[in-house]
Amino acid sequence: MTETDMRHAEHPQASARERARIAKAAGPSSAADRRRLRRSLLHLVLAVVAALYVSPLLYMLVTSFKTGAQAGMTDPQWIPSPVTVEAYRTVLGATDSPVLRWFLNSVVAATAHTALVLVTATPAAYALARMRFKGRTLVFTAVVATLFVPPMVLLIPNFLIVNELAWVDSLPAVIVPGAASAFGVFFLRQFFLTLPAELEEAAELDGCNRWQIFVRVVLPLTKPALATLGLLSFLANWNDFLWPLYVLLSPEALTLPAGLANFQSANNIRYDLLMAGAVIASVPVLLLYLVAQRWVIEGVSRSGLKG
Repeated sequence: MTETDMRHAEHPQASARERARIAKAAGPSSAADRRRLRRSLLHLVLAVVAALYVSPLLYMLVTSFKTGAQAGMTDPQWIPSPVTVEAYRTVLGATDSPVLRWFLNSVVAATAHTALVLVTATPAAYALARMRFKGRTLVFTAVVATLFVPPMVLLIPNFLIVNELAWVDSLPAVIVPGAASAFGVFFLRQFFLTLPAELEEAAELDGCNRWQIFVRVVLPLTKPALATLGLLSFLANWNDFLWPLYVLLSPEALTLPAGLANFQSANNIRYDLLMAGAVIASVPVLLLYLVAQRWVIEGVSRSGLKG
């Protein structure tokens, strides 16, 4: 029996305390190392996924600064040599393709469409979430059921309505038809259900009527959901391609996606011009998302928590 074993046998409690102290000192450090390792692996995976998503955008941006010959090379190059803005000069200065006019048309149409969606969907969603009336569940079910109707089915009926209103070849044709958003009503209703009803009850005790409660209490709390819905509505109208081709006939009335499609058919081998046009179409949406990112994440995380 060794001297250490004899000492442990004489003082078993001291030996147990020593082993506990050693385990306590080693345990957290080992657990912290494992957490750091898992975090590092997670960051590595996220970096790889982010690179996969961002690389096409970066290559689009890089190609827009290449010459026509370099952009059409079969061996892709990430660094343009030389760096030139000739593609942007050609796109923005083309007389037969008024890109700036298309850009302005898209900004006006998407902004007006977003405003109409918010104005119509917000009170409808609040009424379905908070007000008690006969047939409320049936109305909400009918609204949600329209989400399952394929958009292609509505092309001809919407065109006939727009034609009767004499809106063909004008911006109201791409602004108004989609303003009654069933998705917007569903999305905002789910958000309203997450708000505590006690706030509205307290406002009612203070003498506020239903409209004052909606404007002064509910709407300030709904900014994340409104920002999310506004961004989604803007993006949907901005990227809409098929419907503008049906209702916008003259080149000056086209929106940017439809106009760039015509521009692509005329320059199908000029990849530098196509990428420059794609960059112009992408910049507003990316900037808008960067500005509203915080509200978008909060709005998505808080919507749909209650049914």
